[in-house]
Amino acid sequence: MTADVLALDPAAQDLLFRDARTANTFTDEPVTDEQIQAIYDLVKYAPTSLNMQPLRIVLVRSAEARERLVSHMSDGNKDKTANAPLVAILATDHEFHEELPAQFPHFPQAKDAFFSERPVREAAGSFNSALQIGYFIIGVRAAGLAAGPMTGFDAEAINKEFFTDGEHSVLAVVNIGKPGENAWFPRSPRLAYDEVVTTV
Repeated sequence: MTADVLALDPAAQDLLFRDARTANTFTDEPVTDEQIQAIYDLVKYAPTSLNMQPLRIVLVRSAEARERLVSHMSDGNKDKTANAPLVAILATDHEFHEELPAQFPHFPQAKDAFFSERPVREAAGSFNSALQIGYFIIGVRAAGLAAGPMTGFDAEAINKEFFTDGEHSVLAVVNIGKPGENAWFPRSPRLAYDEVVTTV
């Protein structure tokens, strides 16, 4: 199947998917707040269940905060996290339901009808935050930057270090910037269409 059946321009397809890779090294070119806001202002329109939008983002900019974060990363992730131009901590807000009356005005009662119990909020929030993390990575690529998402860290320690209210849970840490020298591992194989898709 050829790319011409897709509405998205082939160059954009390459930028977002085919040529995009997880970066392990970065140049020292800074990533600005304006770039991150533009990324967020694009990806915020992507769907979540009941428009709940539970993802919260902490941008780690100060040297002191960077040092604290690096101390909780797994050994293989410490150096690249220490040297990336910008690092984002992506977490679920387990109190997302408090915003639902405004975010989902079609059914403002959803806050209490569906999400009064914490375990339900945790499950729904984690799933939908994971969706938003995917959107965020695509948004980083759309800005001409590379993303290095990681899950190798001490989640409990990061939660205590950066979220003092007990209502947030980190799901991923993402290094962001222009790819540096030897940024990529070799491309790993992908499953074929007929290995994934079944028609019934």
